[in-house]
Amino acid sequence: MADGRKSWLRRTAELSLQRGLTRAYQGVRVDPGKFLLQLRVAYRLPISGYHGVFSLEMHELDSVADSIIRGGMKMAAVEGAGFGLGGLLTIVPDLGILSAITMRTVQKLSLLYGFEYNTDDEMAELWIAAASAAGVDLSRELLEKEVINKFVPRVIQRIAARASTEVVEKWAGRVIPLASSAIGAGLNYWFVRAWGQRALEHFRQRHLAVRQRERSVRVINAEQASLPAGNP
Repeated sequence: MADGRKSWLRRTAELSLQRGLTRAYQGVRVDPGKFLLQLRVAYRLPISGYHGVFSLEMHELDSVADSIIRGGMKMAAVEGAGFGLGGLLTIVPDLGILSAITMRTVQKLSLLYGFEYNTDDEMAELWIAAASAAGVDLSRELLEKEVINKFVPRVIQRIAARASTEVVEKWAGRVIPLASSAIGAGLNYWFVRAWGQRALEHFRQRHLAVRQRERSVRVINAEQASLPAGNP
């Protein structure tokens, strides 16, 4: 690919991803209440609230996580096949929709492993996870405490810059006539799979850390309860 086209594609991809992720931040969110119902009915998880997932077997959560990622991959593939017919001309709407699909997948994984995003701190953690899924190593400076409406746009900018570099060579294949639909489907499928797996690992590690802390607290409480009562 010529340097000029590669540079144009990278700029276009970065701008499209940034816009798509911004829209995802502003309004494309998974409803925690509805998703909890889905976990209970569709996936048959015996929980009444999200904290209940910490008492389930890890293989149960991991199985549901894999299903969530596969669902996002299939949706992204269908979307990519449709927009792929337009080749590079449709890369802007394609990446915008792909960003929303990917972030909804990340949000579902967050909820599945017990992490809601009702507060500013929780929302910041969600976007830190999204950055991790994109392969972005957030610096100490970026992680300093600040208001959420300043923090998230900075993270989105970093994610878009990183992701555009990662996919530019792969999206270049969409210039091939007739094959662009299949290529678009495959690329979107790969994109959600890669992000989903990295997000899964991020939330899984956080989940295990919470379990370990709760286990330690129970051990300490049990030890204290077994001590003889002090003399009056």
